[in-house]
Amino acid sequence: MQEILFGYKLNPTTWAYVSSLMILGIYFKFHRFWSVRNLDLVALLCFSPGLLLIYLGVDPELQKKDPVQAAQLIRAGYVWLFATGGVVLVRLLLDPVMVRRPLLEPNLNASGLTFTGAALLVFLMANIITSPKERLEYRLAIAAAAQPEDKTLADPGFPPFERFARFPNKVMVAAVSPEPAMRRTILLRAFETHAAAILAHLAIVAGMVWIGYRHFDNIHTGVAAATLYLLAFYTSQLTSQVNYAVPAMLLVWALAAYRLPVLSGLLAGFAAGLIYYPLFLLPLWGGFYWRRGAVRFFAGVVLALGSLVLVLALVRSSTADFWDQAGMMFGWRNPLHVEPTGLWHFYDNAFRIPVLAAFLAICGGLALWPAHKNLGTLLSCSAAVMLATQFWHANQGGLAMAWYLPLLVLTIFRPNLEDRIALSAVRPAWGRRRK
Repeated sequence: MQEILFGYKLNPTTWAYVSSLMILGIYFKFHRFWSVRNLDLVALLCFSPGLLLIYLGVDPELQKKDPVQAAQLIRAGYVWLFATGGVVLVRLLLDPVMVRRPLLEPNLNASGLTFTGAALLVFLMANIITSPKERLEYRLAIAAAAQPEDKTLADPGFPPFERFARFPNKVMVAAVSPEPAMRRTILLRAFETHAAAILAHLAIVAGMVWIGYRHFDNIHTGVAAATLYLLAFYTSQLTSQVNYAVPAMLLVWALAAYRLPVLSGLLAGFAAGLIYYPLFLLPLWGGFYWRRGAVRFFAGVVLALGSLVLVLALVRSSTADFWDQAGMMFGWRNPLHVEPTGLWHFYDNAFRIPVLAAFLAICGGLALWPAHKNLGTLLSCSAAVMLATQFWHANQGGLAMAWYLPLLVLTIFRPNLEDRIALSAVRPAWGRRRK
């Protein structure tokens, strides 16, 4: 970006203030000060201090000069993220009982929002390509490169995708002092991963706009939600993380295609196969499609997971390697045996047991409550489940905000969707239609 705009430089602290002021100016309803919309915006902005504390704590110079202070900043940042996430989780779980959903349009008209969103999209995509050092993901990559490679640190999920998604971090570290022999390989792999991240973010924005147009019956709302997603401080700090952006894209479009259970199941199944954690969405989605479309939805999920298992079988080097990778894909391991790198690095791993038990109780309960699920329930509760995974996620739990951030933003803007239930929105199966 500095080659195009000479002297262009925007550090995270400055952008946190600028983006917060823009969000308040565009979306805050000053004439309805105590509205739920305003409280949602304040809660969304409260994630920024936690990310800034982690950014300051993983500063390589500070870690060499005063490692104790760096550790304190990192721990404070994760605690802040967990506290804010807990408040937002309660709000998402209470969203199904919020029946009154007045239309609160942004303070900026549709043309201004479209221009703002397009400009933000261009700058964020340019950030992916240039990989400036003024980003949280760069410092996290430097910190991860200093640690020994350990298999226990790998996240559950599709192993080839995990290796592909980790490469942007290696690119950022290698860009400091690239070896001549690796230069061409680095450039080629960097192009692949950067292209995947850019396309994923484009698809997220397009999916949010489509949901606003098709399911909220208001394209202005979709554009407003997409622009808020791009304005969020988190989006600018972990932009090129493929393992965050691609699953978010799949979940957004799974919701966009909820009228087609097979396609929705395929997208949700691929998301679950790639990063494992969306598997816990299946009870909720099964409860939504229970009265119509459940068989087709789960058929799509099984087809997606089966295709990923087939890929593992084709690329396996041995039978033992196949079973090992399949186990990683479906999370067949004790999550407490993984060496944590986020908040749980500072606390006893045993405290994760009640957190994991509460998470499983929430996922099981959402299959039954609320009894009559609509699109609004599916949207908010899906965001709640993906947010709740952060509380027991061992590898930098709390930083995978992209898994739920688009869904959270759509929940903030959604209208009353009580009529969007599977029985009326999903067409009967072909055999029943013919009968």
